[in-house]
Amino acid sequence: MTLNEAGALIDMGRVHLTHVEGGRTAIPTDRLRRLCEGYGCTSSPFIQALVSLAEDKGKGWWSAYKRNMSAATLDLAELESHATCLRSYESLFIPGIFQFEDYTRAIFRVSDVVTTPADIDRAVEFRMRRQAVLSAEDPPTVHAVIHEAALHMRFGGSAVTRKQLLRLVELAELPHVTVQILPFTADGVSAVNTPFCLIASHGGSLETIQMDHASQSMCLHDPDSVARYRRYFERLCGVALPPVDSSPTAVNRDVRDSLGLIQHILYSHY
Repeated sequence: MTLNEAGALIDMGRVHLTHVEGGRTAIPTDRLRRLCEGYGCTSSPFIQALVSLAEDKGKGWWSAYKRNMSAATLDLAELESHATCLRSYESLFIPGIFQFEDYTRAIFRVSDVVTTPADIDRAVEFRMRRQAVLSAEDPPTVHAVIHEAALHMRFGGSAVTRKQLLRLVELAELPHVTVQILPFTADGVSAVNTPFCLIASHGGSLETIQMDHASQSMCLHDPDSVARYRRYFERLCGVALPPVDSSPTAVNRDVRDSLGLIQHILYSHY
């Protein structure tokens, strides 16, 4: 079905529908249901999930940052706010949702994306507000695979990096958070060289892959891409070290689990 044909179904122009499909313009829920029907979508949970997103569009805390943040950054915050599960892979940074303020500020200071002190302040504030999902009444499950390289990268000096690693361990102890470290020695790692986050919402009815590139962020929604990145994540989990577990029952600690490696780097490098 062409955009013109789809637009005719809901009395909407081609350009307007393009903005709707790009997430830049809201759509009334009655038109959204008609559009889903026209596209041949029969999954009630999927349609209801889309309707819920349409009803909430632009109503979150992130809408106050529309003048200062990119559309992709706003979309990420909105996706996270609706998420029931977040699965991510990071290669050089501690994931944004786990960062503490000084570490985040140090990253933005060497970034080409934000340059003025005021822009840096807003970017840091925005990232800190994103972390509210971790302490929400019904938080999403969060599973992060982090490459060992990210534990060695220094932003803001040794003291800041040390505090960041300690915060990572602290957050990994939350019951809904799982952290695994992918060591330099991992064997059989799939060819994944771009950090990504697989975001599931509305009971898994909607899934989005969010990726950051040097020049832009992008999102993928199609079933083939979602299935492919699920497989990537499963492979990464399979070759990464066992998750951080600091409970009293976790005995025989050594550097061959995630907490052991983090502690080894903390006490030998910082």
